[in-house]
Amino acid sequence: MIPGVKRGPIAWFVENHVAANLLMIFVLAAGALTLGTIRQEVFPDIELDAISITVAYPGASPEEVEEAICTRIEERVASVEGVKSITSRAAEGVGTVTLELERGADSFRVLRDVESEVDRITTFPDDAEEPVVTEVTRRRQVVDLVIYGEVPERTLKVLAERVRDDLTALPNISQVEVLGTRDYEISVEVPEATLRRYGITLSQVADAVRRSSLDLPAGTLRTRGGEILVRTKGQRYTGREFEDVVVLARPDGTRVTLGEIARIRDGFDEDAERITRFDGKPAALLEIYRTGEQDAIDVAETVKRYVAEHAADLPAGVSLAVWRDRTDILKARRDLLLRNARLGLLLVFGSLLLFLAPRLAFWVTMGIPVAFLGALALLPHLDVTINMISLFAFILALGIVVDDAIVVGEGVYHHLEEGKSGPEAAVRGAREMAVPVTFSVLTTIAAFVPLLFVEGTMGKFMRVIPLVVIAAFSISLLEALFILPAHLSSVPPPRAKAGPLERFRRLFGRGLSAFVNGPYAWVLRRAVAWRYLTVALFAAVFLVTLGWIAGGRIKFVFFPKIESDRVTANLVMPQGTSLAETAAAVARIEEAARRLRDEMTEGGRPLVTHVYTLVGQSAGGAGPQGGGASGSHLATVRLQLLPS
Repeated sequence: MIPGVKRGPIAWFVENHVAANLLMIFVLAAGALTLGTIRQEVFPDIELDAISITVAYPGASPEEVEEAICTRIEERVASVEGVKSITSRAAEGVGTVTLELERGADSFRVLRDVESEVDRITTFPDDAEEPVVTEVTRRRQVVDLVIYGEVPERTLKVLAERVRDDLTALPNISQVEVLGTRDYEISVEVPEATLRRYGITLSQVADAVRRSSLDLPAGTLRTRGGEILVRTKGQRYTGREFEDVVVLARPDGTRVTLGEIARIRDGFDEDAERITRFDGKPAALLEIYRTGEQDAIDVAETVKRYVAEHAADLPAGVSLAVWRDRTDILKARRDLLLRNARLGLLLVFGSLLLFLAPRLAFWVTMGIPVAFLGALALLPHLDVTINMISLFAFILALGIVVDDAIVVGEGVYHHLEEGKSGPEAAVRGAREMAVPVTFSVLTTIAAFVPLLFVEGTMGKFMRVIPLVVIAAFSISLLEALFILPAHLSSVPPPRAKAGPLERFRRLFGRGLSAFVNGPYAWVLRRAVAWRYLTVALFAAVFLVTLGWIAGGRIKFVFFPKIESDRVTANLVMPQGTSLAETAAAVARIEEAARRLRDEMTEGGRPLVTHVYTLVGQSAGGAGPQGGGASGSHLATVRLQLLPS
């Protein structure tokens, strides 16, 4: 028991150094272990609380789609319980209606009700395809690969599918999609004169093809040796296999096959008007996604290793490149946090040396890693991962978590200067500062609590910030009140005979005391004496600040505009422009990009690293495919710049 000190939690930890050390080691170890297992992703994985209804109406203009598709869907789903708002988008050949759900609504029940209402619509045009009703999810795209070269489209598609199969066979990659190429299609063209000569119709030809390209079960044969499953194998996959399909069988035994009356071609979907180029060469795109508990950085590193190991296996003239790695920004934010943490530790320790003894300054500074690793250990239990938002929250808390430890440390050092023993000074200093430090942390936490109640999709992103900050502040308070006093109890009192560092610290302290007792005290006394004038001055500053905001002098934006490593050019030609004409116009933009690439360099490297071109679609999303509107009159050119 410490003489002259009452018992309590703080005194118990000061008396039992082992318990305090074990608690600190437990917090540090838990954070270090969590750091190796916690999932890393670019943005938090959340539910978007939205339902999408898509109906394809081939050949229809946006006005026709709006009237015949979107309006009729809106009328049916407006009364569904749980729907907060309805947004429609009519484009050439397709209409999309997006429903935002109310907070707390059962998305599965609302999805079922919406499907029922859409199924009741009987007034869709005959040419419209079946509605597709899905729950909107945020796809967790990690990185893109591009296969490009002066080779036929079929070669690119075959190579892209081979790379896709190789990637999905790897242990930590589950989802890869091939984009930028058209779907396979076998076209059968029968001249009208041939149909008349043989006395058949296109419907008869289609029925013959449909009946002759099937795999059908034919039942079971029971024998003494067991059962035998009978199955007919008639599915055809190539144009040559369709040539011997019997279209017409005459009574005399002669037959007319499809190859005799039609031109059969193995090709691609001619209705899908799209051209994809990368650095001026035909290209195919592979989008790699993260699923489940997969780590985004691990997925990206696996893809890069695959490119390094297998790029040489591709045919001559074909190259494989990483187009956009979305984990770059995550790694940059993580590196920024580590740099700031190292710099913060040095600055805090250096600043504390001006006021406190070196050992005391060291233990106060240790509050930063203890608070951060402790908060990191709590993140999985709060359903938070390492992502852009949580890293921002850590950076935000970096300069605040050590404040309570500084206050407690200064209080302990004050008692040491008065001649008290280390244990007594630690307990008295911590107890004196416990109430103000606790309320200081609670008021800071209270400032972040409202972010937990922000509604909508943005609220699900924003909730990460208060969870991380509250966890860090709570661990910091625990460390300052129980672990720190135990360590400071062994700090010796100031010695009468001081060394160079102590003499400098005392000189700095006398200078600071002179400032506090001189100019600062003079201003403070007059501010208190003329309190009405002081209040009026601060009120005037407050009103001027409000006036600047209300007058538009200080702009209010949701996200500030920052420089990007990409440049995007969207081309919109007049409605009805052919794909060839749009491609010719895009070629001029590509040529300008190539000239820019040759002229502008930085450190001997071109400022423009890659040029991605997509004709037949405009950019509307994060990926190269954009997710925007499609049409032969649209195009997008994207330039990847040298990372800044």
